[in-house]
Amino acid sequence: MNRIRQLRLAKGFSLEKLAGEMGGLVTKQALSKYEKDLSIPSPTVAARLAAALGVKALQLWSDQTVNVEFVAYRRLACMGKKKKAEIEAIVGKSLEDRFRLQERLGLTDSFQWMSEKRPLKNAEDAEKAAERIRLDWGLGFNAIADLMNILENRLIHCLEVESGREFDGISALAKNDKEEVVAAAVTTRKVVSGDRQRMNLAHELGHLVLRLNSGINEEKAAFRFAGAFLLPGETIRKEIGDSRANLQLTELLALKRRFGISLQALLHRLCDLSIISTTTYKSWMIDIGQKGWRKEEPEPIALEKSTWLERMLTRALAEGIVTIEEAKNIGGEIARKIGETIKPSRAAFLRLSIEQRKRALEEQAKQAQKYYSSAMIENDLETGEINDHDSK
Repeated sequence: MNRIRQLRLAKGFSLEKLAGEMGGLVTKQALSKYEKDLSIPSPTVAARLAAALGVKALQLWSDQTVNVEFVAYRRLACMGKKKKAEIEAIVGKSLEDRFRLQERLGLTDSFQWMSEKRPLKNAEDAEKAAERIRLDWGLGFNAIADLMNILENRLIHCLEVESGREFDGISALAKNDKEEVVAAAVTTRKVVSGDRQRMNLAHELGHLVLRLNSGINEEKAAFRFAGAFLLPGETIRKEIGDSRANLQLTELLALKRRFGISLQALLHRLCDLSIISTTTYKSWMIDIGQKGWRKEEPEPIALEKSTWLERMLTRALAEGIVTIEEAKNIGGEIARKIGETIKPSRAAFLRLSIEQRKRALEEQAKQAQKYYSSAMIENDLETGEINDHDSK
């Protein structure tokens, strides 16, 4: 089974768009046949196809290194099948690429915190789950300055996709052939405010962490988890007290800056904890709506930026663990920029452990074999031994 459709969707290409990217070498009908394994492209067509998709030709038929499972969608009912398939292709390929990189670097995580998931009897139990994860990860109850960094250091990759409002987020797990979790992803729609971004990521983390009994609203539970993870109850009570009849905008903005959480999510959190009444909460929300702050609040929080891929590709290139072409297949433009400044050295190779050297040499041998095989195929084509009727 080929991977052409997944790679095409991950690029956001329609069949017609892909045919155009290939310079009209084949029709969209021919491409459809390739995707369905009804026809096989010639080496020349395969090479052009791979170039348009940003991969090596042999990757069009390579086996998946992990099985990617999608945990939860938000606003799934509003999403068309084509858009859903596109998002799954983007997330699936990105997560698989990152797993291959972490595997080459010897990065592992037990994901023990996932195997210890406890069933929630009600949404309030999400508070305990958030507290347990914080303690397991050594976060205590302080504000989280860089959520992306914390997640990605635990191999929970933070991905963002371009999409309309029909998509908010999705969680995914990468499992090996033993059904063991080896990587995870929390994916959100690209947003304009850092507070929304952080809440989305924490919300998707909740979907990975929580195991719900029947009858529990999964979205409400995940939202409750996200609020508790970003703003622990113990901490907020120390800040503003156990019960408040009146709140000042200045103190709410100070809390927003400190914890990176929006005014609306903050007020919802205070209501969940019964620090403010439902009446007070509704009054504030009416005021926020009248001020036009529902879409754009004052003092926006800066967006966080994922640095894991850039850091790990830099390391892998510097140590000679991956080639620049391999890095480009994984990181695209990021890898190209890194490759302009990084030159692997023999000294870097010698600093590797024996096991890492072995893996690097084995990979180089594989690449050499792939190159040799491709060259033989191209030679066969030139001598007229291979034909491709669909490309005509």
